[in-house]
Amino acid sequence: MSQQNRTKMSVTQLTLLTAINMMGSGIVMLPTKLAEIGTISILSWLITAVGSLCLAYAFAKCGMFSKRPGMGGYSEYAFGKAGNFMANYTYGVSLLFANIAIAITCVGYGAEFLEIELTPVQVCLSTIVVLWICTSANFMGASLTGKFSALAVWCVILPVLLLTVIGWFWFSPTMYVEAWNPHNEPFFSAVGASISMTLWAFLGLESACANSDAVDNPEKNVPIAVLAATIGVAIIYIVSTNIIAGIVPNAELVKSNAPFGLTFTMMFNSTIGKIVTFLLVLSCAGSTLGWQFTIAKVFQQSAIDGFFPKCFAKVNKWKAPVLGMIIITAIQTGFCFMTISPELFKQFNRLVDLAVVTNIMPYLLSMAAVAVIMKVAKVEPSKAKLYNVIAIIGAIYSFYALFSTGITEVFYGSLATFLGWTLWGLIAPRFASNEA
Repeated sequence: MSQQNRTKMSVTQLTLLTAINMMGSGIVMLPTKLAEIGTISILSWLITAVGSLCLAYAFAKCGMFSKRPGMGGYSEYAFGKAGNFMANYTYGVSLLFANIAIAITCVGYGAEFLEIELTPVQVCLSTIVVLWICTSANFMGASLTGKFSALAVWCVILPVLLLTVIGWFWFSPTMYVEAWNPHNEPFFSAVGASISMTLWAFLGLESACANSDAVDNPEKNVPIAVLAATIGVAIIYIVSTNIIAGIVPNAELVKSNAPFGLTFTMMFNSTIGKIVTFLLVLSCAGSTLGWQFTIAKVFQQSAIDGFFPKCFAKVNKWKAPVLGMIIITAIQTGFCFMTISPELFKQFNRLVDLAVVTNIMPYLLSMAAVAVIMKVAKVEPSKAKLYNVIAIIGAIYSFYALFSTGITEVFYGSLATFLGWTLWGLIAPRFASNEA
């Protein structure tokens, strides 16, 4: 066996790595949202799992056959430089909203851990403080961020896995059935109401094929790893959130700012609940830290490619795009004030919906480009047809998720997207000579 082959990952290792990358703090507030809908939301999970599988598989194939990396690169095949810009722009905006939501989750669990109640203004200000602290911690480069984020992800994975395995001993089928549809919503309305939240838990699946060069026989093993990881994560998400619905009464769960901590308190005692809550505070802090750095790097690369202002590309001696980080966090500070709500969860919900709406845009652009990518790569027609059908199913699911998110969020997400077209018009001349 050659040295190169010994350093390659197995398909099992790639599957585990992909699953860990997908699982993060996105799940830790979900039980509260799903309690608002009822346990009928399990149907939303199943729909999202199928849609996410299609999206993940299509992205895996894009990663295999595209010579241009990332969703912007995929989109460029069908929509040119404008598509590349719009995919990167809307993805960047989505991350801005998403990380505020994660920071709010950190504040919610932190308040529960410290046993304090925060007013809406205090929640807003605390979230801003968390964002600025995590941004400042990134000024010395990726080393600290990488180490803390790698530790923090296990702070959420371990409690969720533990609950999935042993939670059944405290599960009450009667309580679960009683929480099926507490507000007697029409069937399709109830199922659709939580689609955006369940998709939120899978955001990041588009990065699953980033390690394709690190595994043997990537054309075969990358799709296997992506599908296996997505199925595994879906099972863990569905089982853990539905077990909680059979342990904690719906009326208590819907009011909780730290649902996993509350669940472990009811399973064991307040001390165990406190430990789990603290672990999830660390998880959310690590996730916020990591994503603030990731957002800055996304903007930095877009600036290097000529899509974003050059100020985002400037780095310090530790190779950290500090000026970009400061601008990004200042924008997020404004968003915090714009989305302030009487209840922490309602602000979280609003931000998640905005993140999902804007993130769907590059999904749709990428799915629409699959046919062109396959043609350029000269993929066998029968295989290309299969990949195109899967991409179309992924696009249909994305439209359904968009439709289910809500008029207000789609409206604001659309405004952000339309602004992107105006911004593209301002920078398009610099690419005109290249496309002439």
